[in-house]
Amino acid sequence: MTPSSTRFALTLSAAALFGLAGCEDQATAPVPETGANAASEAEAPIPVMGPERHILAFGDSLFAGYGVGRENSYPAQLQAALRARGINADIVNAGISGDTTAAGLARLSYTLDAQETVPELVILELGGNDLLRSLPPAETRKNLDAMMAELQQRGIPVLLMGMRAPPNLGPAFQGEFDAIYSELAEKYDANLVPFFLDSIYRRPDLIQADRVHPTEEGISELVGATVDDVVEALPPPAETAAAS
Repeated sequence: MTPSSTRFALTLSAAALFGLAGCEDQATAPVPETGANAASEAEAPIPVMGPERHILAFGDSLFAGYGVGRENSYPAQLQAALRARGINADIVNAGISGDTTAAGLARLSYTLDAQETVPELVILELGGNDLLRSLPPAETRKNLDAMMAELQQRGIPVLLMGMRAPPNLGPAFQGEFDAIYSELAEKYDANLVPFFLDSIYRRPDLIQADRVHPTEEGISELVGATVDDVVEALPPPAETAAAS
């Protein structure tokens, strides 16, 4: 295969990867992850210190751990990476395979209400399945906007994981879709990862045989590429209330 044909094939694979292929996974009600695998932490772990930092990872199969198990999912590996840095992270994995932004919006309120502790940060990762179904970008924007508005109303900071439309959907669609994440991040003063899959979508060795989902190593790469963004988005721990 020539270099140009390889790039074309990867573009097609990326288009499928953006879509996340509405696949069914064993995902059930969100449960806390213990996080067995750290992502690319070469140094000796720093002792975990301080209060628990409660994070809700809310997304689709990229968070649910499709094909690798929830114990090796992005939220689990991210928790381990944060703890290796000494941050006492407790991440709830609320990833459901196949979710569109509409499905995410439908379950956001009750997922938040079900948490024993109000999250200090929500990592919001949705939109790939909207691309797969070629849903109008205006609909994707409306749903994400409503989720961001609810999180703002509840006083919960957000790290928004951006997606990008593949070129085969056309320049008008691509331009309208790609603008959603940066514009919503600005509107709600939220932290943003412009393109969540940027570190792996050109790396077929880090993608499963379905040519859609990251391997366990691919997820480690994603964690390594985004853990600093998570640390930056996590607000300072609340100070202990002064004794009255």
